[in-house]
Parts: sequence; structure tokens; C-alpha cells
Amino acid sequence: MEGLPETHQNPFPGDGDMADRMRAHDWSATALGPAELWPAALVALVGVALQAATPMAVYWGPDLAILYNDAWAALVGGKHPGALGRPVREVFPEAWHELGPLFDRVLAGGGAVEVQDQRLVLDRCDAPEEVFFTYSLNPVTGADGRVAGVFNVAQETTGRVRAAAGLAESEERFRSFAENSADVLWIADPDGGGLEYLSPAYERVWGDRRELVMDDLGRWASLVHPEDRVRAFAAMPRLLAGETNSVEYRIVRPDDGTVRHIRDTGFPIRDGEGRLRRLGGIAQDVTAEHAREEALERRIAESTAQHDRVWRNSRDLLVVVGVDGVFRAVNPAWTAILGHEPAEVVGRSFLDFIWTEDRVVTRTALTYAASDDDLTAFENRYTHKDGTPRWISWHTAAEGDVVYAYGRDVTAEKARSSALAEAEEALRQSQKMEAIGQLTGGVAHDFNNLLTIIRSSVDFLRRPDLPEARRGRYLDAVSDTVERAAKLTGQLLSFARRQALKAEAFDLVGCLRGVAEMLDTVSGARIHVVTELPDAACYVRADRSQFETALVNMAVNARDAMGGEGTLTVRLACGMGKPAIRGHAAAPGPFAAVSLADMGSGIAPEVVGRIFEPFFTTKDVGKGTGLGLSQVFGFAKQSGGDVGVESAVGRGTTFTLYLPEIEPGEPEEARLAQAVGDAGGAGQRVLVVEDNVEVGRFATQILEDLGYETTWARNAEDALARLGTDCSGFDAVFSDVVMPGMDGVDLAREILRRCPGMPVILASGYSHVLAREGSHGFELLHKPYSADQLSRILRRVTGAAPQAGAVSSP
Repeated sequence: MEGLPETHQNPFPGDGDMADRMRAHDWSATALGPAELWPAALVALVGVALQAATPMAVYWGPDLAILYNDAWAALVGGKHPGALGRPVREVFPEAWHELGPLFDRVLAGGGAVEVQDQRLVLDRCDAPEEVFFTYSLNPVTGADGRVAGVFNVAQETTGRVRAAAGLAESEERFRSFAENSADVLWIADPDGGGLEYLSPAYERVWGDRRELVMDDLGRWASLVHPEDRVRAFAAMPRLLAGETNSVEYRIVRPDDGTVRHIRDTGFPIRDGEGRLRRLGGIAQDVTAEHAREEALERRIAESTAQHDRVWRNSRDLLVVVGVDGVFRAVNPAWTAILGHEPAEVVGRSFLDFIWTEDRVVTRTALTYAASDDDLTAFENRYTHKDGTPRWISWHTAAEGDVVYAYGRDVTAEKARSSALAEAEEALRQSQKMEAIGQLTGGVAHDFNNLLTIIRSSVDFLRRPDLPEARRGRYLDAVSDTVERAAKLTGQLLSFARRQALKAEAFDLVGCLRGVAEMLDTVSGARIHVVTELPDAACYVRADRSQFETALVNMAVNARDAMGGEGTLTVRLACGMGKPAIRGHAAAPGPFAAVSLADMGSGIAPEVVGRIFEPFFTTKDVGKGTGLGLSQVFGFAKQSGGDVGVESAVGRGTTFTLYLPEIEPGEPEEARLAQAVGDAGGAGQRVLVVEDNVEVGRFATQILEDLGYETTWARNAEDALARLGTDCSGFDAVFSDVVMPGMDGVDLAREILRRCPGMPVILASGYSHVLAREGSHGFELLHKPYSADQLSRILRRVTGAAPQAGAVSSP
């Protein structure tokens, strides 16, 4: 570097970041060329910039390549250090439409350019940003006297510009608020210089011109109501002492002489060093507020007087009682209702007046009322001064350590309610007796008809000369009549929900397809049976035989209602909820709903409520017993469901049977086929347990005629004694269910405990145990039963083959 000017020997003085970067930069690859060949003016300006703390930059050459110091680098943010040595147009493309004309003017010899607080939008941090700069662009001439470059001194003024704008905006907002405020805003000089600002609301509130009080603060004092001046002026010393202070006073408006109530709140305004500079305040017109308070006070006074009148004149008991149960106050109604003067009650415990039996419930109610702010209600009896009880219905509310209550004398209402309940009970008993009379009359009528047939047939059977053909007809008549009697009792038990159902799980879809053919036969050729069934299976658990009987009973009613001609539609819907029927609550289900809809004459509204009563029928005499729908009703209720009816006169009737739906499980065991032909015993030993002498003798006789060996026990205790501990003397036990002492179900359980393999057959015409709980897994034979039925069941449970030549009972 020998022979170069001193500046060229060290063109980048200083130890800053930019000095290091410039020394390390390969300038020979730029338009400026190697630094040792730079003109002296450029070297000098770069040296000045690198040693200055003020942001400076040099733009040199035809492309105005940038060289800058550390302070200037901080101004351009993310553009540094890539801006070093690049043309200024490439560094600031987003602002060149504003900067370019200024550089052109300087380069064209237009002299230096100074800009104050220029707004630019620069991408300093990878996003557009609004900034403000104050800067100068100074021309630098070369050896030929022409402008070779531009020297730039800059300062960012974004913060100051925004602060000034914010202050102006704040002042504008305050002025807008003050000018439009309904309250009077004021600013005063604390040194006695008067008001500096008074908002326009002053003229509306005070009824006075602003300029008058601005020029003379004493005018404000003259407008204060004479009675309030001392209080208003007393606030000034505290305000001057730097305390925020609020005072209310009245003014007398000079324009109309009206009086206004003013709430004036003053506060100190301090500078940044805490010195008091101004006094500010807000004066509010609170005349309406004072009017409301005065009106409220009047209403409170009126309400208090009204409450006093209610307290004195109420016909109900009014009480204030402590949580300790001591009366604090009672109204005069105590004298009229309970005979006690208020002075006799106040200060005493409620226990002194409560009817003895109601002390506990009253003490509990007081404890609950004292612990709960909500209104509570209860009833108790108080003792009248004459010693008689009075029923009081109380409502209470607690507040603090006292309970407020009012009580109404309901003694007369209680008496009327009791009398009404007695009358209703008497009516129910009367209705029950009427129903029983109707039921017994119907049963007696039907059974007398059946017994007439049996008695007449037996009379003829006793004749020794009766031809064999006629004897057979009479025997058939007796057998058929017994079947009809059994069906009649079965219907009665079904209605009463007392029959022993044989529940099994079965698919309604398959069952209804089979029953439809039977319904075709029952309804007749002129009635078309239509089925609407889902594709998927729908399972219930019920007595299948009773279900099919219920369908037949409903179909027969539909046939008669349509006069033997029309369409009967059978529908099945699954997964249904059960609606509320005849006052019974609804149930969510799932239920299977089997509907039979006819096109018949319908049922009159006044009759619908009675159709399920036993022996009730609208059919002609001899065309129905009135027990068909009773069986449907009893079966549905005992199966956990219900039966509903919808009908309109002339438009038909729909009966819907609801049964609880179940999930499909394992198929029921196949029913054992009954043996065909004669069936008898082979000497098996059967213990017969029957408390009725006639039935016991007859049962043992039948079993002996069928080839069984029998032993008769008249009760469960006798049976257990004969069985012993191992039951080794018998092959089966045949027992009645209803017996004095231990019943047949309990006997069967005990036998099963003693001898787990012993077969037990139960027989019953009616048992509340079986109706409620089922047969508990034991074989069940319904009375009246035939000899064949008894023999077949015995053969099945004992596994015996029929005895050759055994007698078959009719």
C-alpha cells in the first residue's frame, strides 16, 4: 500500500461491526472496484460514517451502491447485512416510488434534500411496516465536478410521530367526550387563576352562559343555594390539598329560578413528578335521583303503614319466631283463631301451644325452615285456649336468626276432607259389592246352565235300559260341559290375573303367521284377514296358549262387530313404548305391540270403559258370555303388559296388545309330544297329597285303575313323614298346591332338597302363589284334569312305558 494516501491505507477505520464487514468484503467483485482504487471523497465519507454514532450511509457510483455504519444498519432491520454494496433501488424496491425521485433530483444537480417525518412502508422484518424518518440526501461531487454519490444522514422518528398522533387523538377524544357529555366537566387553575375549561353542558344544567362564569368564578358561588354554600365551599380546601372530594349541593338557576341538585366530584391533576398542576371535576345533575329517593321513601312509609294494617287486620296467623322456638311477635288473629291474646304468646316457646302429638314434626319443621332460605310448608295442630285442637297450614321463610311464617286455619277443611274420604270409601265399597254381585250372578247363571246339562245327563246314564249310542252321547255331553266349565273358570282367573301361566320365549312373527290361518277359520269365509308383519324376529316371554286364545277372543269380537263381512288387519310393531292406558303410567319399553283392526260398527264412548268387565257384553242374549275381553285383559296384565282400545262409532275398532319384548336367547326346549292312544302305569309308587277327601279318594282310585300303586297323605307334614329322609319308598309325588299349613310349592321344594331326583307334579285350579311366582320349574297339572292327562305326565316324569292292557279313562 506504499505510495497511497493515508486514508486509502486504512479506508475502513474503527472497530465496529460494519468496519469489520467492509474490511472482509470482496469489493473487487462489485461495481465500486477494489477499495484501494476508490476516490478520496468516497474513502473520506466512509471513514466519517464508520466513526459516527448517528445513522449514516454513502450511495456511490452509477447504481448508487450502499455503504453504511452500524447505526444505519439498525434502521433497516432484516435488510442488513445483505444491503452492503448493493444498489439502493434493489434494497428498497417497496419504497422506490417515493425515494427514487428524491435521489434523481440530487443526482441531477438539484442540491441537497431534507425530509421531515416522511412516512414509508418498508419490509424490515419480512412484512410491510409503517415507519417515519427525518433524513437528508447530500450530493458529493467527483474530480470532474459532477455528482458522483449521495451522503445520507438519517433518524427514525416513528415513536415520536405516533406519540404525537396519539396525544392529538387523546385530546380529540377528550374534547369530543366533554363536548357531548350530559355532565359538566371543568378544569381550574389551583393558584386562583379561574376556570380553564367548562363543558357546554353547564349552560343546560345551570341555565347560565359559560363565558360569564369563566370570567368570574364568584358567579358560581352566587348560584349555589344559600343553605348549601357552607357545605359546598368547605370542599375546596381538601381539593387544594390534593384529595379527591365529592359534595352535593343545590343551585338556583338564574334563567327560571328552579332548584337543581348537583353532585360535584373534584380531583387533582398532577404532572409526571407528582406536582399539582390542575384541578378537574365532574358536576352531575342528580335532581331526578333525589326525586326517586324521595318517592322511594314515601313508598316505604306507605308500605310500612300498609304492612301494619295487614298485620293488624289479617285473618291468618302471622308469626315472627326465633330459631330457638320462642315467639318474637304474633298478630291479633291469634285471639280469633286460637283464643290467646298476643301478649300471652310473645316471649313463650311454641311447645307451650302445640298439640302434644305434633311436637316432633313442628320442631323438625322449624329446624328445616331456619336452615333454608326457600319457602317451606307444613301442617300441624295447635291447642285452642278451650283445649280443642286446631289444624294450621304454615308457610315459612327464614332470614338471619328468625323465621317468618303465616298460618291458615284449615280445621274445617280437614273435617270436610275427612267426611268426603269416608263417603268415597263407602261408594267404593258399594261399587265393589255391585261388581261382586254382577260377577257372582254371571258365574251362577253360567254354572247353573252347565250343571243342568251334567245333572240331566247323569240321570239318563243311571237308566239300565239306556241304549249304548245314547249313553255315548250323554257321556260326551258331560265331558264337553266339563271342558266348558274349565274354560269359564280359566277366563275368570285370567281376568283376575290369578291363573298359573306357562311362560316361554317365542317369536311373535312366526307365531302370528301360524295363527293367521286359524283366524281365517274363526272369522269365516267373508272376512279377509290381512297380516302386516316385520321381516325380523320379535321375541316375547309369555304363555303361548293364552296369547293365541287372546287373539281368538279379539278376532271373534271383530267378526261380530263387522257382521261377518269385512277386513281384519293383524299388525305387529316391535321396540315400542307402552302409552298411558286407562290411567296407568306409560313405560319406555321395549314392547311388542300386536294390533287387530276391524271395519266394524265401533264402540260407543260411554261403553268403552266397561268392555273389559267380566260378563259385560253388548251382544244379544245367548251370543256371548262377556268373558272374552276379560281374558285378554287379565292375560296382558299378568304378562307385564296391557291392552289398549281405539274406536269410533261407524269407523271400526283397533285392539292393541302390549307384551314386554326380550332379546332372542337359546330356543325353548321342544315340547314333548303327548303319547297317542292308551297310557297307563306299570306299578310305579305314587304318593298322593290332597287335603280334600273326595278329590283324594278319586285321585287314588284313578291312579290304581291306571296301574299305579298309591299312598294318600292329607297334608304336607304327613307326606314328608311318609317320604322319610331318602324318599326310597316312592317313584313320584302328586300334590295339590292349596293346602292348610305348608302349601304344595313349599312341599315340592323340601322334597327336592331331601331327594334331588324325585319327580314332583303339582295340581291346582287356582293358587295366588302360582299366579304370582309361577310353578318354580315343577310339573303343573291344571284342575279339572283328565285321567289321561295325569297318566301321561306321570309316565313322562317317571320314564315308564305304558302297561299292557292298562285302563284308559274317558
